[in-house]
Amino acid sequence: MRLDDQLCFALYSATHAIQRRYRPLLQALDLTYPQYLVLLVLWEDDELAVREIAERLFLDSATLTPILKRMEEAGILERQRSTEDQRRIAVTLTTAGRELQERVRGVTNDVTCAAVDAASAPAELIAGLIELRNGLTGKQSSL
Repeated sequence: MRLDDQLCFALYSATHAIQRRYRPLLQALDLTYPQYLVLLVLWEDDELAVREIAERLFLDSATLTPILKRMEEAGILERQRSTEDQRRIAVTLTTAGRELQERVRGVTNDVTCAAVDAASAPAELIAGLIELRNGLTGKQSSL
């Protein structure tokens, strides 16, 4: 068995390469990669429950909560407990969080261009990876 023949290693190492590409670009905006992912979810659907964000990112709430707390401290989002259900915490973007979207667009474009140069068909690659993930988790994509 060779390391380079393993699907799991190809995915693992590609994921790390992508995150390394994002890191300096996001650091310039005082964001981490997980915070960037939270923003992507909220830019699609503002005012979501912590549970909904966690499901979209394939994270558990215990992992997501510290990320959300740091983002709230930075003024990017607000968390508010529901008056109807004390267990539900709604997360919404602040004005500063919404304004980050345009600044992050350049980061996304940079990484996408690098990926397009590296992969012959990035759209098909992404679709295939989502299909693989869904098959392994039993969850369906929102695509």
